[in-house]
Amino acid sequence: MQRGIVETVSEFATEQAINLSSKSGAWKLTVPLAEKIAQVLFVKNADPIKYGPLRERKDKVCIASNLVRSAFKAYEQGSPNVRKRLIDVLLSNLTAPYSNKPEVVSFKEKHGICPPGFLTISPFGGCNLKCRGCYASSAPCDLPSLSADTFQWVIDQKREHWGSWFTVVSGGEPFLWRDKEVDLIEIAFRNPDQYFLVYTNGTLIDKRTAERLAEAGNITLAISVEGFEKETDYRRGKGTFERILKAFENLRNNGVPFGISTTAVPENAELLISDEMIEFFFDEQGALYQWLFQYMPIGRGIDTAKQVSPEVRRRMWIREQELIYDRHLFLADFWNGGPFSSGCIAGGREGGYLYIDWNGNIYPCVFVPYWKDNIHDLISAKRPLSDAIFSDLFTGVRDWQLSYNYMKPSVERGNEIRPCFIRDHHEKARELILKTSSTPAGTSAAESLWDNDYIQAMKEYDLEISSQLDPIWEEHYRDA
Repeated sequence: MQRGIVETVSEFATEQAINLSSKSGAWKLTVPLAEKIAQVLFVKNADPIKYGPLRERKDKVCIASNLVRSAFKAYEQGSPNVRKRLIDVLLSNLTAPYSNKPEVVSFKEKHGICPPGFLTISPFGGCNLKCRGCYASSAPCDLPSLSADTFQWVIDQKREHWGSWFTVVSGGEPFLWRDKEVDLIEIAFRNPDQYFLVYTNGTLIDKRTAERLAEAGNITLAISVEGFEKETDYRRGKGTFERILKAFENLRNNGVPFGISTTAVPENAELLISDEMIEFFFDEQGALYQWLFQYMPIGRGIDTAKQVSPEVRRRMWIREQELIYDRHLFLADFWNGGPFSSGCIAGGREGGYLYIDWNGNIYPCVFVPYWKDNIHDLISAKRPLSDAIFSDLFTGVRDWQLSYNYMKPSVERGNEIRPCFIRDHHEKARELILKTSSTPAGTSAAESLWDNDYIQAMKEYDLEISSQLDPIWEEHYRDA
């Protein structure tokens, strides 16, 4: 069975770097060599149905190599337990063929498809900040919280039924979540075989918290910034940026890996990928990666004008390619970076994900706020989490992915630089949500289904996105 790109790069680089672990920076020699091997194996010889057209395969090799580079930087700078978990959990799982895992084989034999690779869970929706336009703010203010037992049930389900070792935690502010004596870091201690990526505003990362994170070793933090002090404090509140810089310092001093999470709006879109931004956060502060979200009009209200314009989004794609190929950064734009993941990964797609909020509602994606199943109901009925993957909503999302691009020949693939089901193809998403009578998560989600101005604005946006990005796809990604 053909091995994956990340697996090959990770395995070779890890083996060689561990052998040379007494030499600081050994990974700087082994990762480029592993990348060259992957170029031969995948760029030239990989199955184009599974891995996409030639340029897409190049993209995947490059981003996989950048991921491994970031992991080795974290290892070099990490605490003893961070180093141990990076090798035992992150890199060992990256080198293990996903499709050969017993849980994956069993799932496919039973259901006919491979399971998701991970999930995002928000155990608590409350936050100590009130950021402008936060997607979580579309939910009611009197927010419930998942119990520690429920949180653990979710982890057990994905581990046992999917072979999943990666868990994303969001919110609200995850470090506010607590159930009696159990907090997020205690969950990490109890699940040493899981690697956690936590999206946080960073303001609660004091010295003791950073010490506990270093002791756990299996958590990396993606800390939200909007640019520099001016932009961050404008959206997140005065003094927030200064507290974030202190969090960076506490994490560095304790050897805890971290990156930044950024949200592009018209005012800051190009700043977020500027030389000044990269130099400050990566080179000076020690960030290892950057997640780049683009504003989605589903939070406080449904203001489509806050979306990055199609023209700016095209310029962002060009700049992001430079940073990924030339600077070797692990930078993931969840919209422009569609070729790295073969398009949309929502709806419990093979190797993809789903989202669970503090109410226990199960969504196809963090940015698709409509649901059919709830984990509390599944637990009460003694049903597995996997049952939610086969709702008509989730199945419809995956059917759309297959019809648009996923596992299709190059000549038939839709443009993966505009991969988002609900944003770049809004009419299709709305049609499915209405057809399946899915429940909206809050007022804004409900209003957006029937607000004519909103619907028209999204249609116009999608047409303009197509005109800006389709020529790039046709020129660079469409194999003959």
